[in-house]
Amino acid sequence: MMGDVMIHRWDDVDYDRLAGMIDAIGFDLDTTLAKSKTPMTADMAAAFAELTHHIPCAVVSGGKYHLFTNQILAMIGDMADRDNLHLMPTSGTRYYAWDGSEWRCQYAHDLSPEDRDAAIESLTRHAKEQGLWLPDDRIWGDRLEDRGSQITFSALGQLAPVDAKEAWDPDRAKKNRLAAAVAADLPQLTVRSGGSTSVDVVAKGIDKAYAMRQLSSILDVPVSRIAFIGDRMDPDGNDYPAAVAGAYAIRVSCPDDTLEAIRRLIAALSVND
Repeated sequence: MMGDVMIHRWDDVDYDRLAGMIDAIGFDLDTTLAKSKTPMTADMAAAFAELTHHIPCAVVSGGKYHLFTNQILAMIGDMADRDNLHLMPTSGTRYYAWDGSEWRCQYAHDLSPEDRDAAIESLTRHAKEQGLWLPDDRIWGDRLEDRGSQITFSALGQLAPVDAKEAWDPDRAKKNRLAAAVAADLPQLTVRSGGSTSVDVVAKGIDKAYAMRQLSSILDVPVSRIAFIGDRMDPDGNDYPAAVAGAYAIRVSCPDDTLEAIRRLIAALSVND
């Protein structure tokens, strides 16, 4: 428990009890369903797809939609119940649902041009001041990405290998310091520490708590009847707001934990089907 927010370790959860408590489940993507920017494993794809045949499943991530197609949709193919799968990229600022023939964007809350420019300027300036703007030959891909509804700074570049990302800021102090400085410049926006090397800027109030409330409305179920699985359930983490919103929060440390949690939940749900 953290304050009044309850966080459950995945291996402490009573999945038989959980199966009777929830009507839907949400997942983070990177380091939860898959390693950063990499596709799901075949085992994860099979288990995740099977879960969609038992309960509505959502994926909420700071990544943009094309990562969902590469990391999830390309791997699950036609194994999943697409009507039971809800995709919420860029921290829930966009929502994609299956319309019977394709994945269609149902809403998008894009930043104004003025806010996008202000976010890019602030991220660039503070990253340089804090020594986080590395030389071009030490990064992989773009540092700054305009995702329409989100501006993301990635210290090592968007295409950095997982090992380099994990080693860059293990205690998250660098990202948190950058996020705090940018947040002071942009009180009209939400700034948060994102993935292992990133800081995200979105519209005010947009986080995974917002995504849980949106999912609650879409599915017409209370947030308290939704579980959420993520690796960043510490108070500074981008999964923590899902717990604050009232979802049943489950902490994992890697995709292997998530895979076992999914398998246990499928077994429990199968008994109730």
